Amino acid sequence: MKKIFTMDLQGKILIAIVFMVLGFMLSVQYKVTVQQRTIRMDRVEDLSERLKAMETENKHLLQEINELRKKGADRARDHGLERLQLLAGTTAVEGAGIEVVLDDSNIPKKANENPNLYIIHDEDLLRVLNELRAAGAEAISLNDQRIVAMSEVRCAGPTVSVNNVRSAPPYVIKAIGAPKTLTSALRLRGGVVETFEFWGIQVKIKAADKVHVPALKAPRNFEYAQSVAVKEEGK
Repeated sequence: MKKIFTMDLQGKILIAIVFMVLGFMLSVQYKVTVQQRTIRMDRVEDLSERLKAMETENKHLLQEINELRKKGADRARDHGLERLQLLAGTTAVEGAGIEVVLDDSNIPKKANENPNLYIIHDEDLLRVLNELRAAGAEAISLNDQRIVAMSEVRCAGPTVSVNNVRSAPPYVIKAIGAPKTLTSALRLRGGVVETFEFWGIQVKIKAADKVHVPALKAPRNFEYAQSVAVKEEGK
């Protein structure tokens, strides 16, 4: 009887120990689960905050990109407009260049010789202008008349008409560009200056760090010419 009681007591003790171990394990497992859940929540909140911060930063970056694009477009438009104004001659410009003064010959004419050989004609001025253009002149004026693509230089009796304004010698041509290059172009062997000097036509060339070329006084209006949209190839 005593032996049976002792066995029952031992069984109960073992069962109690088992339940205690199970309870401890469940308690530990619960704490671990709660801790992991807390960690996951903290991570989710942290990731959420980071995502919000990145979205805000991305929004600011997009705003900066749009502002930079707008500024770039404005600068490009202003630069393009300035370039068009320079090409059209509608704005005065200054820069390094040369000043060329041409005057009729002062040497005595020989008997029975054509006096026209000793005076400056429109074709002589055109030769000088073309040489300067070919040498890279960026802006040119003739007796304060801006020379552009539409300018005419033609004979008008004893004078020369430039942009429908009559001019008489001396003719002062101002050109902006590399002074040495422009001067060399005019003084080439057998070139325009050498031809002038042969007939006694007076030529003076002076380089300067600052040459002023005025704007076109009466820009031409286009009544008949209209721009044509260029179609893309293949469309």
